Amino acid sequence: MNTKLTLKMEKSRIDRAKEYAEKRKTSLSSLVERYFAFLADNDTETAIEITPTVKKLSGVLELESDFDLKDEKRKRLLEKYK
Repeated sequence: MNTKLTLKMEKSRIDRAKEYAEKRKTSLSSLVERYFAFLADNDTETAIEITPTVKKLSGVLELESDFDLKDEKRKRLLEKYK
């Protein structure tokens, strides 16, 4: 049984999604339905098992509260490719 669903989002995103669907000769509703099915079938909370090694390492590193990972990565890449 099909049921109507109303979503609110930025118009530009809707327009891009419609173009995407049109290129693939499908409807936006079909894309959204398949995406929801994908999310339900690939529930990451149950699909990913944390290994004992990762559990053991969890909490080993303590970073400062203002640590910026993106900034640190940028700095290291700039240094690497000087």
